[in-house]
Amino acid sequence: MIDNPQLSIVVPLLDEEESLKPLTEWIQKVISAHQISTELLFIDDGSTDTSWTIITELSQQFDWVKGIKFMRNYGKSAALNVGFQAAKGDVVITMDADLQDSPDEIPELMEMIQKDGFDLVSGWKQKRYDPKFSKNLPSKIFNWAARRISGLSLHDFNCGLKAYKKKVVKNVEVYGEMHRYIPVIAKNAGFTNIGEKVVTHQARQFGVTKFGYARFINGFLDLFSIAFIGKFGKRPMHFFGAIGSLTTFAGFGILVYLALAKLISKTTNIDDRPLFFLGILLFIVGIQLFIAGFLAELIIRNSQERNNYKIEDTIS
Repeated sequence: MIDNPQLSIVVPLLDEEESLKPLTEWIQKVISAHQISTELLFIDDGSTDTSWTIITELSQQFDWVKGIKFMRNYGKSAALNVGFQAAKGDVVITMDADLQDSPDEIPELMEMIQKDGFDLVSGWKQKRYDPKFSKNLPSKIFNWAARRISGLSLHDFNCGLKAYKKKVVKNVEVYGEMHRYIPVIAKNAGFTNIGEKVVTHQARQFGVTKFGYARFINGFLDLFSIAFIGKFGKRPMHFFGAIGSLTTFAGFGILVYLALAKLISKTTNIDDRPLFFLGILLFIVGIQLFIAGFLAELIIRNSQERNNYKIEDTIS
């Protein structure tokens, strides 16, 4: 058992009993050839097959193999977050358990972190072996939108093969289904040196994919959530207050205009004009948005996380 390994490999999994032994043997071959002290963390996300039994057997065979098992399925983000908390290596690499991510990429990913100075390196599956229309095309649309909204020039946000400095994984929290946006979360936390590497993508050998079409809809919703939290998470009044103020003034301006029109032309009826109802609607919605921002500020100011800032270094 290595207390201070150079590398931690975090592998979240769900019902991947066929691939665990080949994956471990492949990783063993790579780390032995390059003499990398390693811990392999399997995070069993509530598997119902024999995955945990196999992980137990592997941990007895290899003292650098460890495992954490959830009582039920919580999702990939939860598995990664627990793996990040448990990781001890100076470099942390994540990969999927289905043998579609190649362990042969490990040495070059480590070099980009240790020698090139990247905080995070994201894999790019330039050539994919997934169904073209059910996964490839939606992924391209999804990645295009993620680039536009996040400002990160990555081609493959959802690639499971990524490398991190230890301080990155210890300063980010992954929850819900936010594993797709770990680079964006890292950027919002202050880790801006983010790189990309073209990686080999393998065809799936065993089992079936665990992701359905709903992940694309959820992915876009999560992207907007991440973008909003990153920019306005600690100052929601700047968002809701600004929009609320503009909307309120627009509605108020319309109502003033109609009131003046009524005074100038006494025969003009304003209460049956669409513009009158638009002014009322804008005024009410604007007030509600302003109140929402005010309440959000009160919640933030009373939150224990309000001053939870990431500190890179100190001198005393």
